[in-house]
Amino acid sequence: MTRHSVDPVSPDEAYLAFWRERHLCTLTTLRPDGSPHVVPVGVTYDAGARLARVITSGASAKARHVSAAGPEGARVAVCQVAGRRWATLEGRARVRTEPERVAEAVRRYAERYERTPGPNPARVVIEIEVDRALGHG
Repeated sequence: MTRHSVDPVSPDEAYLAFWRERHLCTLTTLRPDGSPHVVPVGVTYDAGARLARVITSGASAKARHVSAAGPEGARVAVCQVAGRRWATLEGRARVRTEPERVAEAVRRYAERYERTPGPNPARVVIEIEVDRALGHG
């Protein structure tokens, strides 16, 4: 991963490896007034499906911002940084509540972050259909 623009259809192995390493990420959503809301999150990236996933409570501000965009979804970005290396995924996000989607997101989170999150009956997954990838490292 040495360039800024990355092909989201077939990112190189270094880019994918960076997304498998354990890193805290940020999610940027937009508030109703258009201002950015940036929060720390755990993110998993499934390049084959072009999906990034963030687990959260359905009542969280990030989930509310995404839901407010309606069925078309909300434009969002997730980013991670480690020294001079960085990677950003951008796309359209939707809140999913289906138990199988939430369970898959929790499984992927546990794999990447080496810990299983505690039970949360209000848990949802924000799924981001990735259409742009950037990075340097």
